[in-house]
Amino acid sequence: MTQVTLLCVGNLKEKYWADACAEYEKRLGGYCQFKCIEIKEEKITDEGNAKKTQQALLAEGQKLLSLVPDHAYVVSLCIEGKPLDSVALSKHMEEATSQSGKIVFIIGSSHGLHPTVKSASHLRLSLSSLTFPHQLSRVLLMESLYRSFTITAGKTYHK
Repeated sequence: MTQVTLLCVGNLKEKYWADACAEYEKRLGGYCQFKCIEIKEEKITDEGNAKKTQQALLAEGQKLLSLVPDHAYVVSLCIEGKPLDSVALSKHMEEATSQSGKIVFIIGSSHGLHPTVKSASHLRLSLSSLTFPHQLSRVLLMESLYRSFTITAGKTYHK
């Protein structure tokens, strides 16, 4: 069974986001071994200081990359990433599954991801050209993963 890991910077603060993610985690259980790992967001003492922001992103990036299993197919969510429709995402996941059986999705902090994380990724994915809160992005991604698995399985969820 495919192993899907979601690595996130920060945690879900509101119960409704946690409930939505729990629902999709339950649904995903029928298609993959799913786990979500949260790491703590680095504190930036001076939000306007680009150097301090990059230092925080580097520290987060090192933690994130240390959690990626060997030979996993890595997908980073990035604003400059490639937009895919549901069928195309499903095909990417199917190909990744056939290559290694392990797929890792990475969602950074509100400051994004360090370039080392992006360069270590097989795919940079954009959920939309719109900007969403990171908690909502997690829900959107999990729903998209569930939809992808149902497309591959030929279920009628995707219309």
